[in-house]
Amino acid sequence: MVTADQLSPSGFEYQKYREVMTDEVATAVQAARDGGASEFVLSDSHGNAENLMLERLPEEVTVVRGFPRPLSMMQGIDSTFAAVILIGYHAPTNSAVGVRSHTLSSARLTEVRLNGKAVSEAGIAGAVAGRFGVPVIMISGDDAAVAEAKAALGDIEGAVVKWNYGFHSARTMVPAAGKKLIGERVAAAMRRLRTFKPLVVPSPVTVDVRFKSPRPPEVLAYLPFFERTDAHAIRYVGKDVIDAAKFLEFMTSYTIELEP
Repeated sequence: MVTADQLSPSGFEYQKYREVMTDEVATAVQAARDGGASEFVLSDSHGNAENLMLERLPEEVTVVRGFPRPLSMMQGIDSTFAAVILIGYHAPTNSAVGVRSHTLSSARLTEVRLNGKAVSEAGIAGAVAGRFGVPVIMISGDDAAVAEAKAALGDIEGAVVKWNYGFHSARTMVPAAGKKLIGERVAAAMRRLRTFKPLVVPSPVTVDVRFKSPRPPEVLAYLPFFERTDAHAIRYVGKDVIDAAKFLEFMTSYTIELEP
């Protein structure tokens, strides 16, 4: 995805790019299966979490859909998994480059830190997976996203399917070429599966979140376990990265209008 036309159901290219994303995921599943994997859990995590077209996916996968959920994009992970593959990721919100660069909320947040280090969504995913002893082995996205993920997660495989020119502009592969590259990089990751190491974030975990508006940190600071560190920032200390992930999901999901 490059522009807003591809991002949500109201965009004129959204339905087409649902197909593209679903086909990329199916390609990754096939390459992992060919490399020896036998069980797959897909976490549909963009926007409303209802993007993947289930009828186009292999029968043996299960799919996590809908928000909110305790571990957000990593819901479904546990210690029985061998690896995590991240498809369609982007650079973090504090990045000056990258297509659609944001972390958790492009409308509300300007930075998320774990133990003092700025993180992307890929970094958060890697930290949660690492808590269960599971490594991230491959990521696809633009050049900025892949470079950031490798810096955070180690020598993982990366499929660069587009090259950023700006927040809403890029030079991109066509879908067939992107799928082929994703399959190749997943296959390469599976061939060296035993070489990857999980990301270990030391406990307790300090989470610092910077908002565009001063009002969310003002109100969060009413609660005794949040510290307002400046006008636009809040701090939470969790006992581990799972606590941290649940805080981030609460912070980005809670609204008084939550009703059945």
